[in-house]
Amino acid sequence: MKIAISTESTADLTKELIEEFDLKTIAYEIQLGDRCGLDGEITSGEIIEFVNQTNTLAKTAAVNEYRFNEYFENLLKDYDAVIHFSLSSELSVTYNNGVRAAKNFKNVYMVDTRSLSTGIGLLAIYAKTLVEQGLDAEEIYQACLRRVPYIQASFELKRLDYLHKGGRCSGLALFGANLLKIRPQIIVSNGKMIPGKKYRGKFDHVVKNYCQDVLDTFNNPDLTLGFVTYTTADDEIIKTAKQYLLDRGFKRICVTRAGGTITSHCGEDCLGILYINDGK
Repeated sequence: MKIAISTESTADLTKELIEEFDLKTIAYEIQLGDRCGLDGEITSGEIIEFVNQTNTLAKTAAVNEYRFNEYFENLLKDYDAVIHFSLSSELSVTYNNGVRAAKNFKNVYMVDTRSLSTGIGLLAIYAKTLVEQGLDAEEIYQACLRRVPYIQASFELKRLDYLHKGGRCSGLALFGANLLKIRPQIIVSNGKMIPGKKYRGKFDHVVKNYCQDVLDTFNNPDLTLGFVTYTTADDEIIKTAKQYLLDRGFKRICVTRAGGTITSHCGEDCLGILYINDGK
């Protein structure tokens, strides 16, 4: 059985990782004023520049049912089954659109990862390793569903500007956070983005505390693979986050830059460490 492992641009995987694991992807749409394009064609850097110049957020559009129909139809010309890993259904209608499209085909499996960014990528890569072990599509699908609750996805933000522009925090909260140099942690829990700990001080020091707290709290990691994912960050800060994962014993650590969809919601100076916390 020839199985395609598929995901979305929101998985924030590099071209090298997509090629290495032979993953198929479908992109979200992004609008910058009058300009429209696909996530990846419009980069995170262009989004940040647009927001800085216009004080207006980029708009993102979920993958609709029509595009999924076309996408799955094309994949099934070369594959016997498709397992697709989608952004959390609590954050986007993309998963539900994919489910409706999947009903038009045999052997298309939709996985609601209940996660975002490289949290999605972790599951997709895991699925590919199961394909290489010779499991069939149903077995892979069920194995991945069992791991969904254990995805540790969290981020540290330097500022709340983008969340404020998107209506996710008040002007008063923004003012207080900036005045007191509060750096909020965002955790993905039950498929939703919720506030975690609040740190204060310089961002490099905050990232150290954030990494240590995450590894102490989610302390049963699968050490096979971990991610450091960021929108913008100094090289030294990225190196620091990677070192925490190395010290914890991760065998492989991949550094990726968040794509346009994630950047449009989280903004500049956002960094996270992500891994599966089931110790397998």
